[in-house]
Amino acid sequence: MSELYDAILSGNQKAAVAATRKALDEGVGALELVNRDMVPAMDEVGRLYECEEYFVPELLLAARAMKGSLELLRPLLVGSGAQPAGRVAIGTVKGDLHDIGKNIVAAMLEGAGFEIIDLGADVAPEKFVDAVRSRNANLICLSALLTVTMPSMKTTIEALNAAGVRGQVKVMVGGAPVTQRFADDIGADGYGENAPAAVALARKLVASCASN
Repeated sequence: MSELYDAILSGNQKAAVAATRKALDEGVGALELVNRDMVPAMDEVGRLYECEEYFVPELLLAARAMKGSLELLRPLLVGSGAQPAGRVAIGTVKGDLHDIGKNIVAAMLEGAGFEIIDLGADVAPEKFVDAVRSRNANLICLSALLTVTMPSMKTTIEALNAAGVRGQVKVMVGGAPVTQRFADDIGADGYGENAPAAVALARKLVASCASN
């Protein structure tokens, strides 16, 4: 595999940035680096996590390395007109200040080629609605780590319905206390048990949008 792939897989941000610069100097295109090296590397990180060979610290290091590389590539990708795999508005719901899990999912999605609109933590439903209207998000990711904030997920979906934009966007939910049954009960389109599962689900949901 390439130097960039290896650097991301090992969570070496300095090496990832250096490998990206070297590849660009050698004439490798930004989109090729994303598709050939970065997406496969982050997919492998996700696989290792699911196999319990990697844990949260390794995920965070790999995500940081990927982000360092992407900082160099993002202007080139925008300039080339390359389209993201999807546009994701992600945030921890109203009343919940926990963001580590949300940050990991956001990084994994970005590594998979999605454009990320990170709304942060304690996000009011109206901000998700605005992300659909003004930023054309076609996927919303809601995170909650506290049982008492889970109802905010339902409130957010209700706000999307009330604003008339629910049909324009897929909604996925996740977080420690969240379950598939809860996702079904509140009308979400899917539930991601962990970051790698969230990436797989995001790809599936966006593909279903494209086919409709």
